[in-house]
Amino acid sequence: MARSPDGEMTRSPDDPITRWRERERAFLIGAPLAIIPALVFLPAVVFLIVFPQVAHGRLIGLFVLPACALAGSYGLWKLALGAVEKPWGIFNVLSFGALLVLLVIAGYTGLFLALMTLKL
Repeated sequence: MARSPDGEMTRSPDDPITRWRERERAFLIGAPLAIIPALVFLPAVVFLIVFPQVAHGRLIGLFVLPACALAGSYGLWKLALGAVEKPWGIFNVLSFGALLVLLVIAGYTGLFLALMTLKL
């Protein structure tokens, strides 16, 4: 532990507890920011862009989809960093599991959009 200028004890960035807290924070922020926009993307495209169900649906979709892309990419970045940091631990496994869930969501979203283009 090191002393700050005001005399309080602070943790070093190399402290193992600080690293675990950073991993926990990366997982707890990254998982929702990656998975929720991935789940929102398909209904947003279908019900706002392709077959607008609300007034000004396409205009709303032009704002919703980029917001989903930005939030999803930031969450994916946090998850990817959390999955590969050493030493290995529970948050690496949880981040990797969240990435696998995201892979499944991306697969069925792409398949559904491809099948929908064939039906149009």
